Amino acid sequence: MQQIIRGSLTIRPSELKDTRELIILDNMIWTEETTPGPLMWCSREDYLLHAPPGSQLVALQERELCGYVGFGCPSGMVSNRHVCEVNIAVHPKFQRLGIGGQLIEAIKQHAGENGIRKLRLRVLSSNTPALSFYRKCGFEEEGRLREEFYLGGHYVDEVFMSCMLTGGKGNGSHFA
Repeated sequence: MQQIIRGSLTIRPSELKDTRELIILDNMIWTEETTPGPLMWCSREDYLLHAPPGSQLVALQERELCGYVGFGCPSGMVSNRHVCEVNIAVHPKFQRLGIGGQLIEAIKQHAGENGIRKLRLRVLSSNTPALSFYRKCGFEEEGRLREEFYLGGHYVDEVFMSCMLTGGKGNGSHFA
């Protein structure tokens, strides 16, 4: 994927130099309200094993990392290579400025160009702002695991959502 510049926002594949800011953003965004378990990286190397350079598209506003969309094949099976699982995080001070929507559009374009036909994600039913955002971006609920997690004194469903890509042709075997 080439770098995309939209006004003062740049979207490009993640690089090794982004690691520190990505870890900080993860620690800030992934809380009990947004994920079923704490996301703690033991080290920079641990983070890079799970999210190597190029496995995210990062958004930069005047060279400041303000968000990312991570992506990857949900399984190692060849028959599942046309599906891409995504996760997105936008720094709180940059939320509600359209950056998340631009990241979703960028991953849709990148995935479609690389043979991906379906984007999928998981979200907590208690995270109503995220559910609304994903619907606005064209994702639809495919299913849910009822009362899958007990968070903050309440049972919470895990919601599975997807977005079909009309431009995705092929099996995604060269998606990176």
